[in-house]
Amino acid sequence: MENMRRTFIKQAIVASSAVLTSNYAWSAKSYRRIIGSNNRVRVGVVGFSDRHKSSHIPSFMHHYKELNFEVVAVSDIWNKRREEGAAVWKEKMQHDVKAYRNNEELYDSKTIDAVFISTADFQHAHHAIEAVNAGCDAYVEKPFAETMEDNRAALKAIKESGKIVQIGSQRRSGANYHAANDFIRSGQFGPITMVELTWNVNQPGRWRRPDLLGTLKEEDTDWKRWLMNRPYEAFDPRKYLEFRLFWPYSSGLPGQWMSHQIDTVHWFTGLKHPRSVVANGGIYQWKDGRKNWDTILAAFDYGPLDDLNSGFQVTFGARMHNGDEHPTEIYYSNGGELNLNTNKVTPEGGLTQKMADAMGMKANLLPEVSLENKEKVIASANTGGDELTSNHVRNWMECVRSRKQPNAPVEAGYSHAIANIMTNAAVHTGYKAFFDEATQEVMVNGQVFK
Repeated sequence: MENMRRTFIKQAIVASSAVLTSNYAWSAKSYRRIIGSNNRVRVGVVGFSDRHKSSHIPSFMHHYKELNFEVVAVSDIWNKRREEGAAVWKEKMQHDVKAYRNNEELYDSKTIDAVFISTADFQHAHHAIEAVNAGCDAYVEKPFAETMEDNRAALKAIKESGKIVQIGSQRRSGANYHAANDFIRSGQFGPITMVELTWNVNQPGRWRRPDLLGTLKEEDTDWKRWLMNRPYEAFDPRKYLEFRLFWPYSSGLPGQWMSHQIDTVHWFTGLKHPRSVVANGGIYQWKDGRKNWDTILAAFDYGPLDDLNSGFQVTFGARMHNGDEHPTEIYYSNGGELNLNTNKVTPEGGLTQKMADAMGMKANLLPEVSLENKEKVIASANTGGDELTSNHVRNWMECVRSRKQPNAPVEAGYSHAIANIMTNAAVHTGYKAFFDEATQEVMVNGQVFK
């Protein structure tokens, strides 16, 4: 057991340093070996959002000089954010940054090579399509898509373009997550029997923007362009600024939080989506006009499609009215658990000899293993420049240079979007949701969920 533990730790450290070159193995000499590496990469910002300000900016600023990047343009359809974005980036870059009224103007300018995309949830897939069609690489925030139509269209466009697209699933750039993936895939953990995911907060202001609502006027933005491919309705500043609270502009809890956590399930197992999803919940506390639930419990069945008697269950629970801001991700096997809060593998809950004796079996207990080192999970999307996001942005920047696939390629976004849309289907219909592999559609009660 001790030898196995030491071997794993040694392998995990080597693997993590290889994946996270990020920290800081690139040199000027290394870059000279990459074709075109001496050319500066010009970056545009699509949506000067809270997420961009709090996380993308500090992450980019950690790495841009070494990797020879610069921000040269901001596109936002609201004049307030457009002007603020250009001013902020001008101060950061110490040169003029052009402000564009919309993405057509931005891409028509032919002045950028790559973009950050952090717009409303339902817009991510469409904005990713625009970016790659304009010949740009992209860092695209999650959730990747809120409908299967958008999901399929974006996957197709990105794959055909050959562009470097990093989905904002920053766990994939965490050393502890790479160590967990290595341990599970090594076979030492044994078959996964269950995964528990939780994300609980107590924040009446989460996703609310009361201070901004009075400043947003319809004449200062482009409401029809903002609605994109959603049905037309009258201008509503709450839906524009607090979109995470309103379907069909966001799925709320599944798209914002579950999409991060369920992505690790797909990564660690190689499974592309759940076999089925059920969900229950409601708006129990924050009666503020929102349409998306403030409390949810969803259960997922995962496993091979040709063997329904094998697999495991995943549960996702989230509430916005009681919580300590510490997301939980615990993987269970018959031999113990892998806990991504403590970053440890332990025999906790494993099959003891006493229990095994009753059935003439051998004990099954995992070794004690530390998942080297590492990054604390930052619960809030707006806490700024955390290490996971910094690693993830750097990985994208390095891949823009090397043309290698990033840690979270488009397929990762496509898969978490399927789980997200299945959950949303269960939420909105009350039925169990399934996925049709042949048509790539989410199905409820025998019908395609739109």
